[in-house]
Amino acid sequence: MSMYNRNMFFTSESVTEGHPDKFCDQISDAVLDECLRRDPMSRVACNTFVTMGLLLVGGEITTKALFDVSNVVRDVGNEIGYTSPKYGFDVNTAAVIRTIHPQSPDIDLGVTKAGGRIGAGDQGLMFGYACRQTAELMPLPIMLAHKLAMQLAAARKRNVLPYLGPDGKTQVTVEYREGKPVRIDYVVIAASHTDEVITPDGRFTTEEAKREIVEKVVLPVVGGLVDKNTKITVNGTGKFLVSGPQCDTGLTGRKIIVDTYGGWSVHGGGAFSGKDPTKVDRSAGYMARYIAKNIVAVGLADECLVQLGYCIGLVDPVSVMVNSYETGKVSDEALSTLVRRVFPLSPAGMIDHLKLRTPIYAKTAAYGHFGRPEFAWERLDAGDELLAEIRSS
Repeated sequence: MSMYNRNMFFTSESVTEGHPDKFCDQISDAVLDECLRRDPMSRVACNTFVTMGLLLVGGEITTKALFDVSNVVRDVGNEIGYTSPKYGFDVNTAAVIRTIHPQSPDIDLGVTKAGGRIGAGDQGLMFGYACRQTAELMPLPIMLAHKLAMQLAAARKRNVLPYLGPDGKTQVTVEYREGKPVRIDYVVIAASHTDEVITPDGRFTTEEAKREIVEKVVLPVVGGLVDKNTKITVNGTGKFLVSGPQCDTGLTGRKIIVDTYGGWSVHGGGAFSGKDPTKVDRSAGYMARYIAKNIVAVGLADECLVQLGYCIGLVDPVSVMVNSYETGKVSDEALSTLVRRVFPLSPAGMIDHLKLRTPIYAKTAAYGHFGRPEFAWERLDAGDELLAEIRSS
């Protein structure tokens, strides 16, 4: 059932690039990028763990690429801003442990096929979604949460609010009437900071700093949807002085809802970061979004959910499903058949069509994988073919 005809409040969250889980996602994807830059046929499943003073990079990697993993780690940490204990982590003095071994030959038996074909690197189900709530054809709450997180990082890096640290979270509650977003009801900001904005008793973030965060971070992003009844909370526990890996262990793959649709749409369960595109969690997740977005953009539906299902070692999907939530110009069965005819759904077809063997992945690992025009799966270039197939059927 669609939520498009409901009166409700819906909440989505995002996190900054300095959140420990996102720190790990970016390292895993930076390692993937370095492998692909040197060897586009690399097989990579890289996971990262970070805690106070320690960062561990491990996983299964089969590649001809040679590079210093610790340099990649330190470059990512320096770019984010983890350069001092006052932020909960100094990437230049922390211990970096590397524990990597080749991909299982049992998996390779199913992935590597004759004639350049590729079998799916795992079983699983992947979803893609699009709707008309925003120009990006994404749900509004997650897009606002991402923009708030980006604004929080920008205010820190541009020295607009120099006391901010890299760690942070955002959350937005949007009120819907008859399925349409009408106002923002609640904004939550968790902004890590140094001790220069602590009250004299050491218990709270100063009210002045909170006001600055509202003025410089919140209102520039969501001001048009805020009214006199909108509530904004900054640092709900009182302060956020102890932050980053010092207070929160990070792991790759723990922010899958932040990475996708903010809980508005369903999720198949597989994470993206650190995985090369033979892993259909990633390639089919991107393809499903590409399909759904093109269906909505060309006017075949106002809302679209696409599911792709795969079996390890098989080239073609075991299932293709389209749900237009009764907004489709043709039946969902017809749309599902159309998707099979128009879009390449084998692993090799998806990789080639979306150019997934290029080192683009570190950019995806913070602020969401969808709704960002720099990525190939956000292109709107399949509309003519979709309409031509509809006319010919």
